[in-house]
Amino acid sequence: MSNDRTLTCKEAVYFTKMPMKWTSTLLLLQLTCCFSFGSCGKVLVWPTEYSHWINMKTILDELTLRGHEVTVLICSSSISVHPDEKSSIKFEVYPISTTKDNMKSVDIKGIDEWIYNIPRDTFFAYFSQLQEMLWVHFDHLQNLCKEVVLNRKLMTKLQESRYDVILADPIGPCGELLAELLKIPFVYSLRFSPGHAWEKYSGAVLFPPSYVPVIMSELTDQMTFLERVKNMIYVLYFDFWFKSIDEKKWDQFYSEVLGRPTTLFEIMGKADIWLIRTYWDLEFPRPLLPNFDFVGGLHCKPAKPLPEEMEDFVQSSGENGVVVFSLGSMVSNMTEERANVIASALAQIPQKVIWRFNGKKPATLGTNTQLYKWIPQNDLLGHPKTKAFITHGGTNGVYEAIYHGIPMVGLPLFADQPQNIVHLMTKGAAVRLDFNTMSSTDLLNALKTVINDPSYKENAMKLSRIQHDQPVKPLDRAVFWIEFVMRHKGAKHLRPAAHNLTWFQYHSLDVIGFLLACVASVIVIISKLCLFCWRKFAKTPNKKKKE
Repeated sequence: MSNDRTLTCKEAVYFTKMPMKWTSTLLLLQLTCCFSFGSCGKVLVWPTEYSHWINMKTILDELTLRGHEVTVLICSSSISVHPDEKSSIKFEVYPISTTKDNMKSVDIKGIDEWIYNIPRDTFFAYFSQLQEMLWVHFDHLQNLCKEVVLNRKLMTKLQESRYDVILADPIGPCGELLAELLKIPFVYSLRFSPGHAWEKYSGAVLFPPSYVPVIMSELTDQMTFLERVKNMIYVLYFDFWFKSIDEKKWDQFYSEVLGRPTTLFEIMGKADIWLIRTYWDLEFPRPLLPNFDFVGGLHCKPAKPLPEEMEDFVQSSGENGVVVFSLGSMVSNMTEERANVIASALAQIPQKVIWRFNGKKPATLGTNTQLYKWIPQNDLLGHPKTKAFITHGGTNGVYEAIYHGIPMVGLPLFADQPQNIVHLMTKGAAVRLDFNTMSSTDLLNALKTVINDPSYKENAMKLSRIQHDQPVKPLDRAVFWIEFVMRHKGAKHLRPAAHNLTWFQYHSLDVIGFLLACVASVIVIISKLCLFCWRKFAKTPNKKKKE
């Protein structure tokens, strides 16, 4: 092989580990990469908040490390994205009238409503109230989109910047509209949509209800007859009655902005690549298309040393080890009664407990439990003394536990969390409890089970080995596809022809109708011939008799 080849962007990154005196060399190599290969480009990002941003930021950091110019389009009241932080990522901040505190209170109120107040005993009551709540949320997201696309000065600036690709999270629609207006390809980063509607109708992915459980159905791929009936009811409900967003509003808005009749699903269907934030260690096998790739766990990484005070507390646990407990960043309204139930159970285990908790100190808190407003979750889960993880089942936390092989006690609260925990239970790596109804004894027994029963640790380690045993790391695959779209100005060759078919063509209803018509015509013709022959030959003997 020739030794005079130009270094690629990825090879140039190797030099970031060298001393500071090599900084100028690194810069020169990155410039060489960009100009010689033309593979370093400009990425515009339409993000969403909370854990979605955490996951996406991992991709953006890697893109900037490889020499790409990344610009995040964010509102002035963003909750999770902090433009003032020192970063190689650029931020384009657009003004909105809503304050950050207002936005956060609305989000927290909606989550609390979902967790505590929506009745779960009646299927239709639960989803009808959930739909109304989501409509309010998506109305807010549509207002954010309007602030951008109707801002002529901002749109002119974006057009003049000549971006190569847009990376967007479709849970907050607008990235696809920006891509259409700027005439550039776009890539999605997505965990799921309610009922898989966007993946099915915009991505053209198949979801056979006979063995693919609908998200939020809390079923597995091994369904009994009655469970398949339940799954089919979920499919029909999500397809025909449940709308997570007010589609008519979005269709009208997109049509007005583009100046032609269109729909949200039609514009979303133009996505070149869909990066799905899960993987086959957690997912059940199902059909996928070439422009879909599972990149779950891309944010996971080896554990770093803990802060000194926390490390001392962990080491004081001795052979019993520690339990890590976190319900994520969005749960802040835990009642005193629930907090005391949990604290009472934790006080009875021999392990030390690190609990991410922001509220009034529970009266039943044991001496073995330390409360923190924030914890280095990945580093704790990767610590050799960690025995179990109590989690709400958010995808980011679940994948960190899988990455480090830690069994879990799941307290799912909303969205995809119940489904995540069901998958982990099926694979033998978790025990599930109901957050609102569990007793101290229930939590205590669940912890004893996942810590003392070796099968849970073995199964968690099995999932961990699957997660690690990939030909290309999830983060590298995610970045590869974004760079691929930039290099080739899209990835239309990976999109199926299904996008160009109407619903009746897609299901071959026109072909089936034509074939049925042909069969019916043949049957009619044969019937008429038979009738004609019967009449003719039936009359002939009668004539001879009369003669």
